[in-house]
Amino acid sequence: MKQFNIKTKALSITFMACSLLSLSSCDEKDFLSIDNPNSVTEATFWKSPSQFNSALTTVYAAMQFQAISGVGIHEEELKADIGDTYTFFSPLAYRQLTYTDNSPQVVNKWNQLYIGIFRANQVINQINKVDASTFAPKEKESILAQARFLRAFFYFKLVHTYGKAVIRTEVSTTDLDKPTSTIQEVNDQVIIPDLTYAKENLPTRWTGLNVGRVTWGSATSLLGKVYLYDKKWAPAAAEFKEVIDSKIYSLTPNILDNFTDQNEFNSESILEVAYSSTANPGANGANVDDTPFASGAEANAIGGQYASISYGGFNTVVANYYLHELFTNDEIDTSNPINTTNVQSRRLTASICPKNFEGTYFGVTNSDTKVHAYRGLGLTALVKKGTNWYQGTSEIPLNRSGINFRHIRLADVYLMYAEAVLNATSDVNEAIKYIDLVRARAGVKTLTQYLAANSNTFPQLHISKQRYTTQPMVAPTKQNILTHIQMVERPLELCFEGFRWNDLVRWGLVKDVFTTLDSDLNWKKNNLATILNKAPIYIEGSVNLLALLGIQNYSSAVHDYFPIPAAELQSNKGL
Repeated sequence: MKQFNIKTKALSITFMACSLLSLSSCDEKDFLSIDNPNSVTEATFWKSPSQFNSALTTVYAAMQFQAISGVGIHEEELKADIGDTYTFFSPLAYRQLTYTDNSPQVVNKWNQLYIGIFRANQVINQINKVDASTFAPKEKESILAQARFLRAFFYFKLVHTYGKAVIRTEVSTTDLDKPTSTIQEVNDQVIIPDLTYAKENLPTRWTGLNVGRVTWGSATSLLGKVYLYDKKWAPAAAEFKEVIDSKIYSLTPNILDNFTDQNEFNSESILEVAYSSTANPGANGANVDDTPFASGAEANAIGGQYASISYGGFNTVVANYYLHELFTNDEIDTSNPINTTNVQSRRLTASICPKNFEGTYFGVTNSDTKVHAYRGLGLTALVKKGTNWYQGTSEIPLNRSGINFRHIRLADVYLMYAEAVLNATSDVNEAIKYIDLVRARAGVKTLTQYLAANSNTFPQLHISKQRYTTQPMVAPTKQNILTHIQMVERPLELCFEGFRWNDLVRWGLVKDVFTTLDSDLNWKKNNLATILNKAPIYIEGSVNLLALLGIQNYSSAVHDYFPIPAAELQSNKGL
């Protein structure tokens, strides 16, 4: 949609500035000022469908902000049980839970989400003032539905990052001091009504230059996620099943297609944010968020934090031992035609880069020791997601990666549906059906195969074979399948996609997984001589124990959610 590709960021900022300036006292000479007839003002702008579409672009563009869909996410990944870092990197504060209400991601995410909400509110508030006859049939409803979906998305991110939010649905210049509302209040007053409207008024697909806009499937999936997080299992299962039964989406045959810039907006994509590695013409290297659809404009800088330092990255975040060993426990299904010469799972190869990786990494094989520069410090696996490792050479400006960020994809919906239907109906077979679709695509043995071969039992794949030698075989009960989803399937399928900490918090499992992590790390430290450079994860030099301080520091009341930023506490007298 070419009319969307205009410089609209400045426009939204102009309206914001006008709102703030209106709070200032006036001087008599202001009344003698003459308005510039060529300037864009609130009174002259909100008239035509093309102007509303231009404003809508700025709402989409807020999704490209780095704290929401880009490099800021890597710091949050370190809070959970799947990532690690080193003492010389700033994200250590998140690994050890020593961040404050003034830490960059804490501040940036709050601010950027509220910029998105502000922009959405502008569109929502103004479009209701314009006569419907100004628009083509259903055009007004479509623009409003998109804006309301995006506002709901920003609020969903807010409440599940900070545990609360200040509800702002108006573009106000006076009502600035407001208290926070609970997750339930935000759900009831904003998120659920917005998503319900969006679901009723969004198309199932967009084509051409409109690809990348939100759809019926985006709204239905996010609504299901709202119910899932609220433990409303039956409504959650119903929303997810609608998406599944629509047949609009299908798993990509190759899982890697979800993490590169070469097959974007594919059959599995439900909510995706576009990025581009090409600098915007006329911009001096800075990112410009003016084309947020399929072509992108702003770059994603997350790859530079994951990629090997030998290829332009920093290794700021690496896979930890739990996640690495979990991937090695994924046993290849030799009868699955997706497997050819590989002995590691397809999703391992798409997600992490261990010492014994298969294939190539930035064009080199695992004989190149430069790939893992920090091996002596206990590094066993790099993160691949979000990086350009699949290219023959490093894309020099890793901070300008064009890889899109996927917020919702079908594999996630399958796993959320399996969880919801288990809790709603205890239907183990239905849950296994959708878990196995995800496992089969990864090229690993399905739960059905394990059950058939082991007298209706399957292994607890999250138990460390390095430490315990064997994994307990368990029956396919509701609780055992839920544990499998929580401790195996979701961390393997969705690692480093921004979900793990939220999952652990909503399940109430942070303390439990930290206790296990503490025990396993200390066991590795005490038994290093017997496991040094041995399968399955080949630790070299020493055991990385930096996570232990975070484990000791953890307090649910303090760390489950980010604190409200200090600046907000100081400026909002309602808090």
